[in-house]
Amino acid sequence: MTTRIGITGAAGRMGRTLVEAIALAGSELELVAAIEQPGSSFLGADSGELSGQGRNGVPVVGDLSEVIGKIDVLIDFTVPVATLANVAECVKHKVAVVIGTTGFTPEQLGEIERAAASIAICKASNFSTGVNLCFQLLDMAARVLGDEVDIEVYEAHHRHKIDAPSGTALSMGQVVASALGRDLDKVAVYGREGQTGARSRERVEITHKASSRMSFARGAVRAARWLAGRQAGLYDMQDVLGLNKIGL
Repeated sequence: MTTRIGITGAAGRMGRTLVEAIALAGSELELVAAIEQPGSSFLGADSGELSGQGRNGVPVVGDLSEVIGKIDVLIDFTVPVATLANVAECVKHKVAVVIGTTGFTPEQLGEIERAAASIAICKASNFSTGVNLCFQLLDMAARVLGDEVDIEVYEAHHRHKIDAPSGTALSMGQVVASALGRDLDKVAVYGREGQTGARSRERVEITHKASSRMSFARGAVRAARWLAGRQAGLYDMQDVLGLNKIGL
C-alpha cells in the first residue's frame, strides 16, 4: 500500500531535501502535496523541479486545506505557529503528522500532546538515525559515569540556524538529566567562560557529524512510512527505530 505524503515548507532547504528523499524512497511512498506559505513566490512551481529531481507533477500550493484530502501523512519542518495550525487542520481530517519543527513553548507542546489524542504524531528534535543512536549512548554513559564527570554538550551549525541551543542539544541535555534523575531546567548551565575549574584527565566523547540535510530527511521519511495507519498517540524517532525496546 502506498503512503501519500504532504510536505510543508516545500520550497525551503529542508523541504526540497524531503522532496528528494521521497523520490528516492521507492514506490511505497508518494509525494502528493507540497505546501508553502501564502504569497510565496514559489506558488505554482513544480516541487520536483525545485528539488532538482525533475518534474513530478506536484505543484506548490499556499494552503494546506487545498490538499489535505489527498494526504495520509504530513511532514512539517517549519516554525511553531505554522506547525500548530497545520496540526489543527490534520486533526480535523485525521491525518498523521511528522513534526521536525523545534522551539516550541511548554504551552505549545501541550497543544501537540492534546492533538495526539486524536491522531498519530511523531515529533523529534532530530530525525537522524545516528543522532538517535547517540541519545541511547548518552543515556548509558550518564548512568555509568554518574557524578564522577562533568557532562558538556557542544554544537556547531550552519549560519542559517536561528535558534540556540538547538532542539538536538536540548534533547541531549534532557537525556542526560533524566538518566541522572535531575531537572534540566534547574541544573543546566549555558556557556562556559572564566575560571571554571580544572577538567579531569579522563575524557569520553560521543560525537555526531552530518554533512548534509539528507540524513535528517531520510529519517523523517522513514518516520512517515512507520506512522501511516498507526493509532493515535505521540511518538518519537526512538519509537520508529525500535530503540525504546532495547533497554540500554
